[in-house]
Amino acid sequence: MNAKKIIESLHIYERKVLPALKKSSTLQEIAAATGMDEVEVMRALQWLNNKKLISLKKEEKEFISLDANGEEYIKEGLPEKRFLEAAREKTALNDIREAANLSEEEVNVCLGLLRKKAAINIRKEGGLVIELTPTGKAMSGKESLEEKFLKSKFPIVPNKLNDEEKFAFSELKKRKAIIRVEKTKTSVAELTALGKKVLAAGIKEEDVTDRLTPSMLKTGMWKRTKFRAYDVKAQVSGIFGGKRHFVNQAADYMKRVWLDLGFREMKGSLVQTAFWDLDALFVPQDHPARDMQDTLYIKEPRHGKLPKEMLGRIKATHETGGATGSKGWRYSFSEELAKENLLRTHTTVLSAQTIANLKKEDLPAKFFSVNKVFRNETLSWKALFEFVQVEGIVVDENANFKNLKWYLAEFFKKLGFEEIRIRPAYFPYTEPSAEVEVYVPEKKMWMELGGAGIFRPEVTKPLMGTEIPVLAWGLGMERSIMQYYSIKDIRELYQNDLKQLREIKLWMK
Repeated sequence: MNAKKIIESLHIYERKVLPALKKSSTLQEIAAATGMDEVEVMRALQWLNNKKLISLKKEEKEFISLDANGEEYIKEGLPEKRFLEAAREKTALNDIREAANLSEEEVNVCLGLLRKKAAINIRKEGGLVIELTPTGKAMSGKESLEEKFLKSKFPIVPNKLNDEEKFAFSELKKRKAIIRVEKTKTSVAELTALGKKVLAAGIKEEDVTDRLTPSMLKTGMWKRTKFRAYDVKAQVSGIFGGKRHFVNQAADYMKRVWLDLGFREMKGSLVQTAFWDLDALFVPQDHPARDMQDTLYIKEPRHGKLPKEMLGRIKATHETGGATGSKGWRYSFSEELAKENLLRTHTTVLSAQTIANLKKEDLPAKFFSVNKVFRNETLSWKALFEFVQVEGIVVDENANFKNLKWYLAEFFKKLGFEEIRIRPAYFPYTEPSAEVEVYVPEKKMWMELGGAGIFRPEVTKPLMGTEIPVLAWGLGMERSIMQYYSIKDIRELYQNDLKQLREIKLWMK
């Protein structure tokens, strides 16, 4: 590579830093040698590294620095030294403590250290009495190795300590908050063969401009200005255009699948009464799913309004079976429980409201919904308390279970699943009922993605006034798309990780 061309492309920061690398290598050393800010030096080093003029590596270094007590003891003196000086005139421990201005903890440290060094004798005479030994008297008038160490210029590199400093460091390190050892990572730069070649070619620290401004054009200054050569190979920051969240992309795609199959979209409120969410779907009022462990109830307003005419039919169906030919659940239906407001637990509530408003001339009809539902569940790798359910119903006098299987298979094939199976299951509002599973080749296992079935007469007859087959399904959207995005923890779908949002692949088209 031509050294002259490289020099012409160098930024003013690079022109300052490159010559400094003859004698300096760390970020701090280069900043001191050039008079530049560390941020400016770091940018220059990164650019030079991209141009392969230097190699950058990280070195981990240890530094000894003063802690809170160390800062204090530099001003006041070490506790043991103050103790010895006070003990020259006083003997009672409490008097020594007061004269030396020591805390109880510091006194205990002093007693241990000074006894260990044979500097004091301790005896009891009512209270504790301290007597200096000849060693203690000598110590009080002499600067200790620990005191000398604390007068050093911090921070200190441990491997540069002499034997006396090593001893003092070892002793002080055992004590509370006097010194601390910190590890730091330092960037170290080294000239490459190409860098040395460029440096040998001669770099002038001259003003070069990398931007042509309107004022230069107006005044003609551009003719007298030296411009930095444009480097088309330089690494630049990535530009990430705005786009919809990948979960929303998937939801839009699923809506398009159902629209293409001739379905119409259902919409409705997030807050529903228990009547529409559960009672209208023939879920008994003593069902475990209805209590606070599974359902999120609204405190204010606590109750909603009930449709009077519909209420009578639903109540009769629950208590005796009404006009459905069923025996019902055989209990006393509570209107108070039916009026309770809740966050909808499934979008099947929209299916109930939709078929209740259908007229005979509207049939056959197909509807879908891709919307949020709420469950009082513990957040985990496989469960959310707020998620999106994919709902669908087909209302047709000629509909049958075979049709239901076809719709489900067609939908999941559009999501990229080749193998789908239907297994018998139980739901209070469908008969027959089924669970939908897809095969995941990477895991060599079947994964359950939702429930389906044909609405029971106890659902359709009170709502529609007549018994017509209604195919129905409710599928978890999040579980359905995890495989496509190679996500193993369902919480990762909504973690708002910028790196993930920028790099994740687009939803299938």
